[in-house]
Amino acid sequence: MPKILLIDDDAELGGPLGVYLARFGLALDCALSPSAGLVKLRQGGFDAVILDVMLPEMDGFALCRAIRKDSDIPVVMLTARGEVMDRVVGLELGADDYLPKPFEPRELVARLQTVLRRQRVPMEAHRLVFDGLEMDLDKRSVLRQGELAMEELDLTSTEFELLGLLAREPGKVFSRDDILNRLRGHEVDLQTRAVDLLVSRLRKKLEPLDCIKTWRNAGYSLAVGRV
Repeated sequence: MPKILLIDDDAELGGPLGVYLARFGLALDCALSPSAGLVKLRQGGFDAVILDVMLPEMDGFALCRAIRKDSDIPVVMLTARGEVMDRVVGLELGADDYLPKPFEPRELVARLQTVLRRQRVPMEAHRLVFDGLEMDLDKRSVLRQGELAMEELDLTSTEFELLGLLAREPGKVFSRDDILNRLRGHEVDLQTRAVDLLVSRLRKKLEPLDCIKTWRNAGYSLAVGRV
């Protein structure tokens, strides 16, 4: 049974939410503060995190950044306001999905199932090898040519999914809507800005390799030779 960690200072949320998630085969554990949540995460055993933005000690953005230093565990963020800028900032920090409060529990289940499936099921059981870039889709690892040797990149799950999407069909132009629909599994209200930020972050990690091409008013493609 997948185990989910909820980090939210609302003490009344965890009980009924845990009962509801159990109906779908998901076990819920709760932490009422960022520090308690980080302790639980370091102990291991969790498959995804539900993370509130409005928290004591530090906000959800700072906590997401702390989590991403050590883990690529799927993160679904809850934001009371549902503001576009909140979602953009969280995406830059490596969050996998968003849900504005108040939310429908069934929608949360659907989004958790999506990020868990994305994390656990290998996309294909083989490697993709390009000039200066290698992806092992089974092991979910990426190697990029460094000054002296191939170096492994530290990518979030969403960055890996984006690179994998482009790498499966090098040269094909994917629109921003294509990318969001393929990676997030549902419509969101920040298409252009969110994808541009995700691509920018991935490009920075791929440097000095320049392999993601921008097609004006069309989208993005992988522009690197296949080996």
